[in-house]
Amino acid sequence: MPTGNGPAPGIAAAQAELLKLAGAGTPGYEQIRRTVDTLVPFVNKVGVRITELGPGSAVAEVPEQPDMMNHLGTVHAGALFLAAEVACAGAFSGAVAPRILHVRTFVLRDCRSTFLKPARGRIRARGTVSSPALAAAVRSRAEEQFDLTGKALLYDDRENLIAKVDLDYLCWLGAA
Repeated sequence: MPTGNGPAPGIAAAQAELLKLAGAGTPGYEQIRRTVDTLVPFVNKVGVRITELGPGSAVAEVPEQPDMMNHLGTVHAGALFLAAEVACAGAFSGAVAPRILHVRTFVLRDCRSTFLKPARGRIRARGTVSSPALAAAVRSRAEEQFDLTGKALLYDDRENLIAKVDLDYLCWLGAA
């Protein structure tokens, strides 16, 4: 959690990058996608990437490569979870796009994963977010803290549903 009223250090760096890209305007979804896609060092190391980002939804991909595999020759559950979490974090960024420069923190509290089939090849996680408070928080100019639910559905290249992941977050938006 951040200390004081400022954003967490990684979020502050991303916001500075968005300010450079957007100038005086509000950052667009593609600018947000490119910035959020490189925000977390661990995600960069693993190679999970956000390929699509819109208002409240995002797609993250696990590349097809040997170091993503487990001992059974399928995509490791940790890589699947990471893709789900990245997709939902991207969906959050898209949902709060009008106030993205006021995000203070976005923290995962809890998650539930259901693995349905062995994962093979490139995997796509389609994430969405929802909250009764989300729309009001985005419209508001006041400081807001609220809970948010993310849902990611993971598919292989044949569009087989291979996993479902539900995530619960704490969000904090600073005053505009």
